[in-house]
Amino acid sequence: MSKGSVLVTGGAGYIGSHAVLALLDSGWDVVVVDNLVTGFRWAVDPRASFVEAAIEDEDAVRAAIADHAVVAVMHFAGSVVVPESVADPLKYYRNNTAASRSLIESVIAAGVRHFIFSSTAATYGTPARIPVAEDDPRAPINPYGMSKLMTEAMLADVAAAHPLNYCTLRYFNVAGADPAGRSGQSTAGATHLIKVAVEVATGRRGHVAVFGTDFPTADGTGVRDYIHVSDLAAAHVHALDLLIADPAASHTMNCGYGHGYSVLEVLDAVDRVTGVTIARGIEGRRAGDPAELVSDNRRILDVLPWRPQHDDLDRIVADALAWERRLAERAG
Repeated sequence: MSKGSVLVTGGAGYIGSHAVLALLDSGWDVVVVDNLVTGFRWAVDPRASFVEAAIEDEDAVRAAIADHAVVAVMHFAGSVVVPESVADPLKYYRNNTAASRSLIESVIAAGVRHFIFSSTAATYGTPARIPVAEDDPRAPINPYGMSKLMTEAMLADVAAAHPLNYCTLRYFNVAGADPAGRSGQSTAGATHLIKVAVEVATGRRGHVAVFGTDFPTADGTGVRDYIHVSDLAAAHVHALDLLIADPAASHTMNCGYGHGYSVLEVLDAVDRVTGVTIARGIEGRRAGDPAELVSDNRRILDVLPWRPQHDDLDRIVADALAWERRLAERAG
């Protein structure tokens, strides 16, 4: 018996498609709304319903909510490339902030009571301390982080004025792929380190660019907290259960493992898993990149029954590599 229906925006994309799998596997019905600008129709599990539309298309969103008796929304749709946000900030304020405002208006008008938002550790900017906790200052250093922080603020204000509760999940560095091979990161020209590295390992790129070797870290390269995408998806399902159990409470939680790896440590893991040494090219720092971002994840461990199942860098790389090989077969 179904638990009810959840609308997932951006469900044809990387993280959204994994959340769709986790919801379906947990007994929820799912309707995906995605405009397929960066997502893939084939990435949506056939058990889910699909509506091709932009989230700012309020008629389409409200119809999807009504047609499927939606009780909650998980919002993944948006633009996610930090350097691009620096070069084209208006794109990010349109796709992430303005479009989210339209979505939230549709949700309120339709009477949906629960909202889970895909936010980011980029809202912290360059943290004054590591690990960074949810109540630490939010001071984004790029338009991507600011566009997400503005949506967080909208949600808080709307929840204070309407019968809505929400959970904001601030992601650290998401990587890997569904261990069963059902989904993975498929975007062409992706900038995520592990994705790029396994593309090099499978011959789809010539080398991995290492952006900056002069950061104040142990080996001079940026340090990040990498979380397996399937663990992240599971956190969303637990967060939904929490919102339904206590409709009066909203939450903000970091999604990470609480420890980090440098760029060079990640590339060493790729070498181990693949058995080859991938080519590395040293370049200057990218605009908007902090030296280190590692989560204080005590809140999510305290509040949710969530426990990481894939907290192993080599496992994350192996799952990403397996998916990359599946993509190569698909391209054929």
